[in-house]
Amino acid sequence: MIVLKDSLLSQTFKFIPREYVADSMDITEEGADLTVTFAISPTRVGYDGLADTLGTYLSVSDIFDLKEGSFYALTVYNGSNIVYKDKIFCTNQVATSLEYTINKDEYTEHATNNEFIILD
Repeated sequence: MIVLKDSLLSQTFKFIPREYVADSMDITEEGADLTVTFAISPTRVGYDGLADTLGTYLSVSDIFDLKEGSFYALTVYNGSNIVYKDKIFCTNQVATSLEYTINKDEYTEHATNNEFIILD
């Protein structure tokens, strides 16, 4: 899953496609019948992060008009061939393992005394 922000600034995401040529992508909001098509010219990037090396993934940068808390379906094409499919989640939360949660501010801690009984 790709995580992007609700921002009007350019954002970049990387993916490993079926083939290393792509010319367009569709982003469809789940629950709505609205699809936005982008013409793209992705950059091929290697393990060292440099463009035009022996590419392991493609990098796409654009301005995406996404809504906070929404899920989107991503489909990347080379002509009429699908070269990549994924989901996009839009959030402005910091996506680290310690801070990010899908239940932000909804967690309730349950106290316990850890008593247990062993049955023979």
